[in-house]
Amino acid sequence: MDRREFLHAGAASLALSAAGAYAAESVKEKPKRAGLIGCGWYGKTDLFRLLQVAPVEVVSLCDVDKRMLAEAAGTVAARQASKKKPRTYGDYREMLKEKDLDVVLIATPDHWHALPMIAAVEAGADVYVQKPISVDVVEGQAMLAAARKQKRVVQVGTQRRSTPHLVEARDRFINEGKLGRIGLVEICCYYHMRARGNPPDIAPPEYLDYEMWTGPAPMRPYNELVHPGRWRSFMEYSNGIIGDMCIHMYDMVRWMLGLGWPKRVASSGGILVDKNSKANISDTQTATFDHGDLAVVWQHRTWGHAPDPKYPWGATFYGDKGTLKASVMGYDFTPFGPSEPVHRDVTYELEQYPEDKTEKALERHCAPAIRRHMQDFLAAIATRGKPVADIEEGHISTASCIVANLAMQLGRTLTWDAQSGQVAGDEEANRLLRRPYRKPWEHPDPKTV
Repeated sequence: MDRREFLHAGAASLALSAAGAYAAESVKEKPKRAGLIGCGWYGKTDLFRLLQVAPVEVVSLCDVDKRMLAEAAGTVAARQASKKKPRTYGDYREMLKEKDLDVVLIATPDHWHALPMIAAVEAGADVYVQKPISVDVVEGQAMLAAARKQKRVVQVGTQRRSTPHLVEARDRFINEGKLGRIGLVEICCYYHMRARGNPPDIAPPEYLDYEMWTGPAPMRPYNELVHPGRWRSFMEYSNGIIGDMCIHMYDMVRWMLGLGWPKRVASSGGILVDKNSKANISDTQTATFDHGDLAVVWQHRTWGHAPDPKYPWGATFYGDKGTLKASVMGYDFTPFGPSEPVHRDVTYELEQYPEDKTEKALERHCAPAIRRHMQDFLAAIATRGKPVADIEEGHISTASCIVANLAMQLGRTLTWDAQSGQVAGDEEANRLLRRPYRKPWEHPDPKTV
């Protein structure tokens, strides 16, 4: 690393440490009381990063899978300073009825984000909710309205905004103008992550409350592809890969470039290759988010090779002075002219946080980003300000991806009216902004939350 690179790296570290200053100050504070709704893989990942950076007492856990809940309770007791086992619940409403939580983390399947998040802010908690925030646009509007009405801090789990090397890439190359004029950003995911196979439907396991797991979503027969983990292969519970992976990259691009809502959204694709699987999400899809002088173009394929094996999930910023490739694993800046290219790898913090070395199923490359995202969340709670991934930013990124799916479904480009929160001049599209809820669950209304 030359002197200039060293100075840039130091500046990025100082910027990141601003949110981290909360961790040092918080040692003097009374531990915040935290609860987790959704005790699967990423729920525990988020919660354990929170425990690493702040004095937190996890007092409540909720999940509809009794085995998952019991395992999480034991692990949390071993990890937190008090060694106390949290209270456990099978219904988030019972957990929130206590009204004794400062912070609630929500990491359920996507179709269960809206109702618990709204209930949590109404119970007086600040919330960290996983992305995408909702499965339909009106849910997201209601979540934003509830957060603002209750004056609660809500951070969305789009932690690319807190990823150290991506903060550096934004500050060093985009903010300093080294890419020049940017007219196109390509974002992509070529992971083979869509569930395959067509196993028979079976009775739900006795340890799973499948009625509650399904909640407001349409009731499907239970299948081993649904729980745990592969529910995103079904549109009943998610928005597919564009709702899972595109939102991360599109949100990162919006954050890096300071973009708001897209003006128009177009999309095409479908199930073009893997037609035998029970999964009903697209295996191939392209979407264009039109921001006027800038186009952000998404593509995913769950089959075949990635065009660039180093960037199977990432973003490429094309400027007239250079190109920047960015992903969770690093970045590459290639300038036009005599300047040398710059490469940076992801930051790991395994020596500072040795638990990362042994934690089951942890994406180690994401741990530093989640820690900083939690620190930013806590800093916003302390100041009652907006975090870097405020609920409004999460809503924009989520809703834009949902609109892309609707554009593919309808077979036409949709023009978005950000002021009204609707598709301009398209009643058919607007009817699809709100999914029907299964009784007795009631869809939240942004006008009445």
